Amino acid sequence: MSATDTATSLQPLFSGLWIALVTPFKDGAVDHPALAALTTRLRADGVAGFVACGSTGEAAALAKAEQLQVLETVLSAAQGLPVVMGVSGYHQGQVLEQVQALAHHPVAGLLVSAPHYIRPSQEGLLHWFRTLADASAVPLLIYDIPYRTGATLTTETLLALAAHPRIEAIKDCGGNTAKTQALIADGRLQVLTGEDAQIFHTLTLGGAGAISACAHWQTPVFVELMALLRQGDLPAARHLWQALQPWVEACFAEPNPAPLKAMLAHAGWMHSELRAPMMPASKALQDRLKAL
Repeated sequence: MSATDTATSLQPLFSGLWIALVTPFKDGAVDHPALAALTTRLRADGVAGFVACGSTGEAAALAKAEQLQVLETVLSAAQGLPVVMGVSGYHQGQVLEQVQALAHHPVAGLLVSAPHYIRPSQEGLLHWFRTLADASAVPLLIYDIPYRTGATLTTETLLALAAHPRIEAIKDCGGNTAKTQALIADGRLQVLTGEDAQIFHTLTLGGAGAISACAHWQTPVFVELMALLRQGDLPAARHLWQALQPWVEACFAEPNPAPLKAMLAHAGWMHSELRAPMMPASKALQDRLKAL
């Protein structure tokens, strides 16, 4: 085993570069061959794992049966790389049933967001995550994304949840640097940024990794960036990160995942189709992407 392999094997499970997979569509249906080919390509590029049916995967536009079919395709194509499944909702009983049903699938973990729309108290959020973690057969990753859910998890709440033996990581989209730093300093949760623009910053603070959308494209560069940051080679990492900025900015110039799907469609990997009310990238943005 090489020194690199040894270092990789010593990394926590929820660390490094994870891909928040898009869900390709063709003529209104999930394009499973394109999804399998995409997963296979990314696996060969050296990513740490995959997240299926997250925000980038348009999970909110998928029926529950479609979500499970997507998961099965990704699990098959991942060929042993860990796969995390996104879980969300606001009806605790229904979400609990989802969590229990996923015990029959070989997932590495569940990415669970706060209940959206209803905006519970911190006590309610503690109850939500603890109940789901108690019911889960695999680790939970907290998906902290208040601008989508409407629920803000305080630092105190997250530190309390870190005491649960089955809550192991957080996808950090909270937009609060002080909270991010507090969680990293505490050390019980693996902190993975879910904001692609914060990859360099979070990793230099001591974060464990990223769950990234834009790393579908130029994946080997993102993998190298992670390795350089892990090694502490900031000058080389900064050089790569600066070179990636035009793509990172363009990838979120319009609602995700429209720009990303446009770029992958330009590469011939899938159609740029999304499900309404999500719209394809504008012609102006498509031209900007082609010029990168």
